[in-house]
Amino acid sequence: MRIKEILSQSRRDFTAMYECEHCGATYEASGYDDTNFHVNVIPSFVCHECGKIADKEYYEPMTPKYPDSYHI
Repeated sequence: MRIKEILSQSRRDFTAMYECEHCGATYEASGYDDTNFHVNVIPSFVCHECGKIADKEYYEPMTPKYPDSYHI
């Protein structure tokens, strides 16, 4: 999965439209805007349509809006 679009954000919590790199299926879900979530959690999301996860060799994580050490 990858983030297609961030729909709303409050502090580090956000709601985004996620898209499968393999089949193009999309779904809306929440997330947390820190490095761990972008680098480790999103690539391990399983697509509800095709059942695949992101290919870690080609996955490019987004960077958080605020640095991890920044308190919001």
